[in-house]
Amino acid sequence: MTILVFALVALAVFALLVLVHRWLWIRLVRDTTAPGGVTRRIGTALAIALPLLSVAALTTGRAGAPFWLQQTVAWPGYLWLAVLLYLTLTMLLAEPIRALLLRRLAHRATSGAVDGPAGPGPADADTGAAVEPGAVVAAGRAPGPQGRAPLAERPSRDAADPQGHASPQESAAAATDAPAGTDGPVAADGLTAGVGLTRRRFVARAVGGAAAAVAVGTVGAGTYGVLRGPSVRRVQVPLAKLPRAAHGFRIAVVSDVHLGPVLGRAHAQRIVDTVNRTQPDLIAIVGDLVDGSVPDLGPSAEPLRELTARHGSFFVTGNHEYFSGAQQWIDHVRELGLTPLENARRALPHFDLAGVNDIQGELEGTGPDFQAALGDRDRTRAAVLLAHQPVVIHDAVRHGVDLQLSGHTHGGQLWPGNYLAELANPTVAGLERYGDTQLYVSRGAGAWGPPVRVGAPSDITVVELASYQA
Repeated sequence: MTILVFALVALAVFALLVLVHRWLWIRLVRDTTAPGGVTRRIGTALAIALPLLSVAALTTGRAGAPFWLQQTVAWPGYLWLAVLLYLTLTMLLAEPIRALLLRRLAHRATSGAVDGPAGPGPADADTGAAVEPGAVVAAGRAPGPQGRAPLAERPSRDAADPQGHASPQESAAAATDAPAGTDGPVAADGLTAGVGLTRRRFVARAVGGAAAAVAVGTVGAGTYGVLRGPSVRRVQVPLAKLPRAAHGFRIAVVSDVHLGPVLGRAHAQRIVDTVNRTQPDLIAIVGDLVDGSVPDLGPSAEPLRELTARHGSFFVTGNHEYFSGAQQWIDHVRELGLTPLENARRALPHFDLAGVNDIQGELEGTGPDFQAALGDRDRTRAAVLLAHQPVVIHDAVRHGVDLQLSGHTHGGQLWPGNYLAELANPTVAGLERYGDTQLYVSRGAGAWGPPVRVGAPSDITVVELASYQA
C-alpha cells in the first residue's frame, strides 16, 4: 500500500512538472520567438534538457552513479529547480499584467479599424490621425485625404489597363503582401495581422524577460548567500536547573551541512573556521552532515578534524545519513575526532548532554530510544538533548529534557517553503517553549538540493546557557 501511494504521488508530481514546463515553454519560447528560428530551437532544447538534468541530479546519488557524474549534473540540475520555482511564481503574478496589456493593445487596434457610418472615424492606433470609414491603415503610415492612401502608395495605371483595374497578378499580391515592417497579410479589421503579432510578441518578451530577470536574480542572490558561508546567531537560553557555575556555557549548534556533489570541502572549511572563531565550550552537530558515502565525501569532511572546543564535539544522525549508510558515517566522524551520541548520554560537569538517533533509523531498527538516552538520569540536573528533527519534542518533554537542539527544517530554505515546513514541524526556526522544555531549531549551515536560500539564511547558532541563580 505504501509503495502504491508513493508511486501515485510521484506520478502526480511528474505530471505537474510536465504541465509547468509546457506552460513556461509556451509563454517564454513560443510566444517570444519566430517559428523555425534558431532562438526557438535553442529554447525548446533547453526546455527539454533542463528538467532532465534536474531528474538526474535527484536520482544519480540514490542510483549509485559515479561521483563525478553526480557532480556534473548536480549544479545545472539543482539550480534549474530553484529557477523553475521562482520563474513559475513570477510568471503567475505577471499573467494578469500580460492579459491587461494585450487587451489594451487590442482595444487600440480595434479603435483604428473601419466600422460605422460615414464621417470621421476613430483615431489610428499608431498615429492618432482620424481614419475615414473604408480606409485601410498600414503600420506606421498615416492615411491620406478622404481616407485614401497617399499618392505615392497608390498603384499606378499603365497602358495595358487604362481603366486602372488591377491585374490578376496584382490582386493576388495585394491579398498576401503586408506593408513593410509587418509579419503578415492584411486582416479583416483593416489592420495588418503582422502588427498584432508584433505587438503580442513585444508584450510576451517584455513580461517574460522581466520574470526571468527576477527569477535569476533571486536565485543568484540566494546562491551567493550559501556559498559565502553561514552567519553566526547568538541566543541566550535560561535553564532553571543550571547551576551558577555553568552560567554563560556556549554551545555551537551546527545542523544540515549537507556535504555532497555541490557543497564540498571548501564549504566544510568555511563552517569549521566560523565555528572555531566563536570559541565555544562545546560543539553540537545535529544531523544531515552529508549526502553521500564515505568513499565519495570523506575528503570533503576532512576539515572537521580542526573543530576545537573545551568540552569536545558531538554528533547525532539526521535522516540523510541513513540514505547513504549511517553506520559508516558514525564510524568516520569518530575518526575525525567527533563523539557520536547513539541514544546515549554524556555527563558534563554541570549538566547532562544526551543524543538520540534520527527517526529515519526506525526503518533499520536503530531509531530514537529516549529511555536508553534519558531513562535513568538524575532529574535534578539540567539536560540538553541533541535530536535532528523537531518533531520528537513531545518525547523530550515526557523525559524531562530542559533544552532540545534540532535542525532539519532549513527554515524552509526557499520561500515560500517555510509555510510547508510549518505543516510538518512544531517549530521551523528559532526558540520556543513546550511545557517545561525549550526547543531551539537552527536553519542549518548548508542547503539540500539547490545550493540556494531565499528568506531563510544559513546560520551557526551559539546557544549561551544562562542560570537563574546568576
